[in-house]
Amino acid sequence: MEKNTATQYEYLSDNPDIKTLPIMLSLIIGAFFAILNETLLNIALTTLMEQFDVSLPTVQWMATGFMLVMGIVIPVSALLIQWFTTRQLFLGTMIVFTAGTIIAASAPTFGVLLAGRMIQAVGTGMLMPIMFNVFLLMYPPHKRGKVMGIVGLVIMFAPAIGPTLSGIIVEYLGWRFLFITVIPFSLFSIVFAFFFLVNVSEVTRPKIDILSVIFSTIGFGATIYGFSSVGESESGFASPEVLLSIAVGLVGISLFVYRQLRLDEPIIDLRVFKYPMYRHAVIMFLIIVMTMFASEIILPIYMQGPLQLSAATAGLLLLPGSLLNGALSPFMGQLFDKVGPRPMMIPATLILTGTMFMMSRLDTSTSVWVIVVSFMLLMISVSAIMMPAQTNGLNQLPKNMYPHGTAVVSTLQPLAGAIGVSVFISVLNARQASFLSNADAPNDPATVNEAMVAGVELVYFIGFVISIAAFLMALRVYRARPDDMVDAQPETK
Repeated sequence: MEKNTATQYEYLSDNPDIKTLPIMLSLIIGAFFAILNETLLNIALTTLMEQFDVSLPTVQWMATGFMLVMGIVIPVSALLIQWFTTRQLFLGTMIVFTAGTIIAASAPTFGVLLAGRMIQAVGTGMLMPIMFNVFLLMYPPHKRGKVMGIVGLVIMFAPAIGPTLSGIIVEYLGWRFLFITVIPFSLFSIVFAFFFLVNVSEVTRPKIDILSVIFSTIGFGATIYGFSSVGESESGFASPEVLLSIAVGLVGISLFVYRQLRLDEPIIDLRVFKYPMYRHAVIMFLIIVMTMFASEIILPIYMQGPLQLSAATAGLLLLPGSLLNGALSPFMGQLFDKVGPRPMMIPATLILTGTMFMMSRLDTSTSVWVIVVSFMLLMISVSAIMMPAQTNGLNQLPKNMYPHGTAVVSTLQPLAGAIGVSVFISVLNARQASFLSNADAPNDPATVNEAMVAGVELVYFIGFVISIAAFLMALRVYRARPDDMVDAQPETK
């Protein structure tokens, strides 16, 4: 294939007539409150159970259903980005999100509340692919690290403060204000974008393949639902409902992949995986997402179980690490622009490996400060790996594949999160059950705590093994360049 020259590869940030700051602010404000909304409701689930007189499996649909809708919407984002202008798509997405928020805030029944939540998920699912795609079009590779670092701050800081903010709002104002508080900021984002957001993407209107949409909806929807349902079933992965959902999902995904490889204009162009640094970035991204999601679930269980801490205390102990991760993201982005991925990812994966090993040694007498420091080290390593790897991988793609590259990564995030959480929770439960079955006094509280510690240790030992794989992969990374600008060959390492 003949390569374009560097002079033909133009970026909007080099155009003096394009004001990039208002565009960035429009996207970041909208994305921040949409992502904040993902975790804002977690602490309120118990309150909603009492308010609407529903069971735990029912109220969990507020989280499971949200992730499910995102998994359905995100794969179609690559198509929508090519069908509508940036301005049309962002304004439409934020209007949908705001409408869902208003419906949820005024919901008289749980069914209406859930419907509002699902409408919110449609907007949230579209925002991240839009933002990534716009920033790739706006900035050349040597400036993207700093910008993507700011994106990383939004992605990490918003969910980090979600549970803490939620607890305060629910206690002093009531659960409806979880939605009411978001509405003014959503409306501001719409008005701001209406005046300042300009079109940056090219509208090509590719053919819509209905079969691909059906296969994608069934595949990703059923898979996420299956893995998300593991914790709700007493049988875990042995549950017929779980197995059937995952099987249907995998068949749907297989048909979707097969269909994309045969189409001239696929919904998601899977040829993005022919670029080595993009493949590398996706694998690293999956490892980090599963590790991070699992830690955020396993550590609170451990702290509220064997350490007998309250839920509020457990949340506060994790907050410094999450805030540090968000605060470091812009710095890590700037560092990536200067030194590239290799000097960052090798030491970061070493820190990750050491942290996972340290956390695999937790017991009932572990100090809370060990947990705080361990989680902070984990979050530091995540900030030095995830966004640099993702930026480096996207940098190697040609311009016409940006929507597809961002759609793949965005689709895999909820999928990896659902798989990581369900697998690690299942490992924890299985090890705990095995420990208790061999114990002399399985009902003794001390024995129960020891069993949970055994499960936690096994989960983090598996994380330790996975982190070793991440370190070995980091040894092979190099700074990528756009394939249609220069040949994708390694630079001096």
